[in-house]
Amino acid sequence: MSFLQDPSFFTMGMWSIGAGALGAAALALLLANTDVFLSKSQKATLEYLEDIDLKTLEKEPRTFKAKELWEKNGAVIMAVRRPGCFLCREEAADLSSLKPKLDELGVPLYAVVKEQIRTEVQDFQPYFKGEIFLDEKKRFYGPQRRKMMFMGFVRLGVWYNFFRARNGGFSGNLEGEGFILGGVFVVGSGKQGILLEHREKEFGDKVNPVSVLEAARKIQPQTSAAKSK
Repeated sequence: MSFLQDPSFFTMGMWSIGAGALGAAALALLLANTDVFLSKSQKATLEYLEDIDLKTLEKEPRTFKAKELWEKNGAVIMAVRRPGCFLCREEAADLSSLKPKLDELGVPLYAVVKEQIRTEVQDFQPYFKGEIFLDEKKRFYGPQRRKMMFMGFVRLGVWYNFFRARNGGFSGNLEGEGFILGGVFVVGSGKQGILLEHREKEFGDKVNPVSVLEAARKIQPQTSAAKSK
């Protein structure tokens, strides 16, 4: 049993344990930066979106079916992960930059939030130039609701998004629920269908504004004849 008293044997054993732990940590970090453990999204159907109940944010809120948003002229809709998040504010500003062109097309820009906390929505409004509605049942974040928990903070893509938004001058806070992932939809008028569906795969995974505009240009506004049928 003399090897137990050998300092070099003890040192080698501790080194092996440390190397094994380091290797396990490196593997975990590598896997966290793949899409293996990401929540899989499920495509929404037009019928699913049409039936969602939304509320206005007035003192006396009105509840209505989401299809009202796009029935006549289609719509671009942002499902906001968290209004106070500086990454969400960055994406909202990107979408708002499209508003002059969307106005030319006659396509409205909207957002839905899943909660209304203090002045969070009001503070979000300077970044987002469209109307905002409340989705209490969080159905715009489904059909299969997806979350990114603390794994997001070891993803290189998320850190890149953090630095990009910070360098762009965006700031925020930690108020509200921010783990349920959001997205962006471009929905055609009437029964034209969903022309673009972007599901956020990680914090700050924002939609490409060019793709949004391309989809918006495909919207066919309802004619009087079509609406009367």
